[in-house]
Amino acid sequence: MTRTHQSGNNTWHADGPAPRTEGLPGWLEPVVEAVRTVRPEQLSRFLPPEDGAGRQSAVLVLFGEGEQGPELLLTERAGSLRSHAGQPSFPGGALDPPDGDPHGAGPLRAALREAEEETGLDPGGVQLFGVLPKLYIPVSGFVVTPVLGWWRTPTPVRPVDPGETARVFTVPVADLTDPGNRAMAVHPSGYTGPAFLVDSALVWGFTAGVIDRILHHAGWERPWDRDRRVPLDRRA
Repeated sequence: MTRTHQSGNNTWHADGPAPRTEGLPGWLEPVVEAVRTVRPEQLSRFLPPEDGAGRQSAVLVLFGEGEQGPELLLTERAGSLRSHAGQPSFPGGALDPPDGDPHGAGPLRAALREAEEETGLDPGGVQLFGVLPKLYIPVSGFVVTPVLGWWRTPTPVRPVDPGETARVFTVPVADLTDPGNRAMAVHPSGYTGPAFLVDSALVWGFTAGVIDRILHHAGWERPWDRDRRVPLDRRA
């Protein structure tokens, strides 16, 4: 029998944290349902290699509620980083050996740990409620598990290490669903994918792809002009 106990806002099995959906705000119900039913191929055309290659990592897709309603927590990566420099992203990073099984509680541990290290948030105020299928970032070789959370008790956030994180900010979901803030990003390499022009930031790449699919499968997406193009610099 697997033993469980409550700690803060999360359920913890013997091998680590586990998502729970009790007590979430009603507006998150479409997201919870999407997490239950979505298939990997419905999220991205880039799925983990069948040979198991790739570095295991996790990101925290953290929903909160601010002055403008539901919102998402994002960071802007430092411009000096070797991969994805300067890009807005979810807090997250690679799994460490102490995180444990990458197919079990490891990604949940890593998502909370990395979010705390990058933004200073208190993990005790976060209720994890779902895990999306693992996805792949070919350019960096990361296999990423998106872990979804509800920021039940918000705490102050900031860039803890400016060498890693340039900015920590929240974006209202209303801004993300606004058709006027949506476009397709086009990179000189040939990459084309969804983008969001919000809060003086251009959100594109993996992060924008995950947001785009969550909005779509939660039924929050509004019709937008997919012919609108935003060119990216080759250094992006």
